[in-house]
Amino acid sequence: MTDALKRLSEEGVAIWLDDLSRKRITSGNLAELIDQQHVVGVTTNPTIFQKAISGGHGYEQQLTDLAARKVTVDEAIRMITTADVRDAADILRPVFDATDGQDGRVSIEVDPRLAHHTRATVAEAKQLAWLVDRPNTLIKIPATKAGLPAIAEVIGLGISVNVTLIFSLERYRAVMDAYLTGLEKAKERGLDLSLIRSVASFFVSRVDTEIDKRLDGIGTDEAKALRGKAAVANARLAYQAYEEVFSSDRWQALENAGARKQRPLWASTGVKDPAYQDTMYVTDLVAPNTVNTMPEATLEATEDHGEITGDTITGTYEQARADLDALEKLGISYDDVVQVLEDEGVEKFEASWIDLLKSTEAELKRLTPSEG
Repeated sequence: MTDALKRLSEEGVAIWLDDLSRKRITSGNLAELIDQQHVVGVTTNPTIFQKAISGGHGYEQQLTDLAARKVTVDEAIRMITTADVRDAADILRPVFDATDGQDGRVSIEVDPRLAHHTRATVAEAKQLAWLVDRPNTLIKIPATKAGLPAIAEVIGLGISVNVTLIFSLERYRAVMDAYLTGLEKAKERGLDLSLIRSVASFFVSRVDTEIDKRLDGIGTDEAKALRGKAAVANARLAYQAYEEVFSSDRWQALENAGARKQRPLWASTGVKDPAYQDTMYVTDLVAPNTVNTMPEATLEATEDHGEITGDTITGTYEQARADLDALEKLGISYDDVVQVLEDEGVEKFEASWIDLLKSTEAELKRLTPSEG
């Protein structure tokens, strides 16, 4: 084992675990990861919950009670998922207190079926914040066009947000704008801006997966030479955009009023292609004031053999731009790629949520007591 995770933390990268289950909570595993592997946050998504609850470990008693009450399947899922998030938030509370609210956060996502409905997303975010009722919760809202005004409104209500499913640089700038707009609304309402936190989840590995597929279709030596470069280049240019926005006069006015920066969060950092180093989306994306949310396999790989060499983002922007420009010259449309990825991302989370509904409904039926 190396000191890579410690070094990563010292470089200003917050290590969050991209997974949650009741077994992880009750076994003491989450507490162990916090104590021993520098984990300071947890993210969830519909796919993670679908796998955890379908796996069944630790949910039987709650499902039995919910079946006895004859709750709807939607209500059952919310009772189960918010219970896990609440318990994880309690385990992470000392981190939250020690970092003045910066870390020690647990994220829970709005129903992905609401991704294109602004008002419903706002209503769901308010409900989730109320249900979990922990100050170290982040409500995840997708960065769809309908999600942007929802993000501004929810931040404006004083609810901390993890903006998810960001793929493009243009959309990321719109997300940062929504955050600043929300803070301005909160300021008008007289809220304490220092209590409002946000991260912007910029997806990484899926960009390479989609672009590499297109490069393989072209098949030239020039195309092959660009494999595995797009995702890191895209994320590095996102950090450049972050530096620009959070050094602006508009931001300065909010910071003077107590606001905190919205940190970039590198999401989807598990490497999909075995040809690449399995720690690539960690070691190549090191910069101050960022978050890297890792699947456990990536966390373990980084701890085992990750080489943390300091800031690997600052000063790389010219090369990153050249890499993306080279793709355009080969006929690969950046705008098309990121739109495909956003559409697929929403669809995948919705499909996982529907699978979760079906499996939970089957369990509730199985456990429903007979009359009499």
